[in-house]
Amino acid sequence: MEHRLTEEKVFKDPVHNYIHVQEPIIWQLINTPEFQRLRRIRQLGTSYLTFHGAEHSRFSHSLGVYEITRKIISQFERSHYSDWPKEEKLLTLCAALLHDLGHGPFSHSIEEAFDMHHEDWTCRIIQGDTEVGAILRRYAPDFPTKVASVIQKTYDKPIVVNLVTSPLDADRMDYLLRDAYFTGVNYGTIDLDRILRMLRPYHGRIVVKESGMHAVEDYLMSRYQMYWQIYFHPVTRSSEIILRQIFKRAKELVKQQFSFRFMVEPLPQLFDGEISVAEYLQLDEALIQTAFMQWRKEDDAVLSELCERFMDRKLYKYVELEQIDLDNIEEIREAFVHVGLNPEYDLEIDFPTDNPYDVFRPDQSTDKQILLLDRQDKLIELSEVSDIVRSISGLHLGKHHLYYPQNKVDAILHELPSHIRPYFL
Repeated sequence: MEHRLTEEKVFKDPVHNYIHVQEPIIWQLINTPEFQRLRRIRQLGTSYLTFHGAEHSRFSHSLGVYEITRKIISQFERSHYSDWPKEEKLLTLCAALLHDLGHGPFSHSIEEAFDMHHEDWTCRIIQGDTEVGAILRRYAPDFPTKVASVIQKTYDKPIVVNLVTSPLDADRMDYLLRDAYFTGVNYGTIDLDRILRMLRPYHGRIVVKESGMHAVEDYLMSRYQMYWQIYFHPVTRSSEIILRQIFKRAKELVKQQFSFRFMVEPLPQLFDGEISVAEYLQLDEALIQTAFMQWRKEDDAVLSELCERFMDRKLYKYVELEQIDLDNIEEIREAFVHVGLNPEYDLEIDFPTDNPYDVFRPDQSTDKQILLLDRQDKLIELSEVSDIVRSISGLHLGKHHLYYPQNKVDAILHELPSHIRPYFL
């Protein structure tokens, strides 16, 4: 295989300006059906129902992660850092490009609904009978296994894994910048160039030169703000709850052998939990939303209503709960049943730290720490010298929210016990 394309390929990108592709294998992987499918998967799941600009895809994010990784490696090569294993360059680039290949429609919401993990699907696709797998095997028979091991964090050189998945990795840096851009907020605006210049390969892992500490502090503050203002936004959580309820109800109906007016493959296999790689790759958001549009006409009132809510953005209302309120949840559920509501679908308690996103928390595990390299070539964990990082590390400001369909609760509000009514006023 050629080491360089005869002509460099470039993608115009709103975040990185240009994305450069120089290796034939990267260009071939981008043009596979498996990678092109990521155009049909939104990066931020249902956040477009809260922030109307959040229509960007896993495809554009994956290209961005590849580009940041390429820039870091190029900098290491230009600076002739002996700690960087040059023979791992292509492996790292492929892992960066393909790290999200297994995401399903609406990303993390479908993972929660079906108790699956996109990393597992990514590795199955990479190592399976797919075009991506064939391209990687043509490069080397064991190359798919190596790429998968980087994504699984089991590859024997942590420095390679660090670039793709760590507290300061190309993945997080791209999605902060990209998600901020498309949601229209400033929280995720970080000094990417400064951070990249301060990264160093050191004794088998990636560290940050001490003089880059303030840029990393800014990165972590941006990440903290993005989680609470964007990723944990209660309106987005409402749409995610409805989405999970649709999947939950559809699974129940499939189990009951309900006669759907509309059902298209591979949805039956998805609901049965027996879905192959080839079938999984047919799943995208266009297919799921087509099903939801048709299910609005189904005879099952619960499924029909939920699909209408999701498609027409008739989201659940929410109220914040204190701990004392949580003690009354069972009483609220019983009151709902008494007035003819279904607490399995008309009531949900949500706490945002259940999300797949994590606010930075240093601990004893070195793969979750950000290490600074001081002038004496000693390593210091970032929170030891940063008051800012200590102030946000492990901090949980999430609040419990009670979600409910306002129109249905308003209709029976007078029937609820007087001490429960104030929750819904």
